[in-house]
Amino acid sequence: MLDFSEHRIGVIVPAYRVAPHIVQVIRGVPDFVESIIVVDDASPDETADLVASLEDPRVTLLHHDVNQGLGAAMRTGFTEALRQRLDIVVKMDGDDQMDPAHLPRLLTPLILGRADMTKGNRFHDLRALRKMPAVRMVGNAALTFLVKLASGYWDMFDPTNGYFAIRTEVLDRLNLNKLPERFFFESGFLVSLGIAGAVVRDVPIGARYGSEESSLSIWKTLVEFPPRLCWGLLRRLFWRYFVFDFTAVSVFLLIGLPSLAWGIWWGLSAMWELKGTGQPASAGTVMLAAMPIILGFMLVLQAMVVDIGSVPRQPLSSIGSTPVTHDEDAETGGDGADDGE
Repeated sequence: MLDFSEHRIGVIVPAYRVAPHIVQVIRGVPDFVESIIVVDDASPDETADLVASLEDPRVTLLHHDVNQGLGAAMRTGFTEALRQRLDIVVKMDGDDQMDPAHLPRLLTPLILGRADMTKGNRFHDLRALRKMPAVRMVGNAALTFLVKLASGYWDMFDPTNGYFAIRTEVLDRLNLNKLPERFFFESGFLVSLGIAGAVVRDVPIGARYGSEESSLSIWKTLVEFPPRLCWGLLRRLFWRYFVFDFTAVSVFLLIGLPSLAWGIWWGLSAMWELKGTGQPASAGTVMLAAMPIILGFMLVLQAMVVDIGSVPRQPLSSIGSTPVTHDEDAETGGDGADDGE
């Protein structure tokens, strides 16, 4: 059985309007956790005062003067975790939805060197799934495919889950200042990890839902997230297949995307020109539009198939290794940091 106390493990708690739950969350953190970093994101309630009143020496309370959002709070927490030279950090929300009893399941693959990051998966158990509010279930189902496409983690089933653990060696490879600041954080973080080539593993974990209310609007998310995920996809493809490497995916995209664009443009142009004449398009005109579209679609589809088979399998981090510095990273070309939004 693993001895978690042999590793420097920390928990980051982004806190905003969680006064009814924050004390219970901190008290529930197991003793093997060395540091609890609470980031008060300018919460207008008693959250900060309640944290300050606790006598847990593990707690570090950080403050934002102005509310900056979930991502900014995590960025502050990550920076402090790196300053404290922790080995692993876990994100736990302050609303008590993330059961600390599952921490060993998240930590084990990281300690054994099988992953760079582990993420909870709420969809493994139908009984636990029934407890999820319907609106959240619909929102997660709608966004899952786009997050997989943008990040490249095709084998993840719950990519929007915010309960995760990550080795700080991997954090040191990223440009934390370019991580998304608000609720797009989880998705944008996965895109950055996908660019860096980190290994991310799902861990079956159920969520706890009580009286707390989420401040995330599902409908607003469905409008705002897709364009940002599309941009994330373009960034990942550029860095992974045209900067860090050049593979069959690169060739398929270089030929397929221009062919698809040309076919669509030619077809629409021909339709516009023939619109007022009443004459049918000639076979040659149809073929000049159809063939590039078919070829482009097949090549883009093949690129997707190869991309699905290229999910990172070799962890970037290793037990007992020296953390990668930004200078070393620049020399090896392993920095996914310049992949900012």
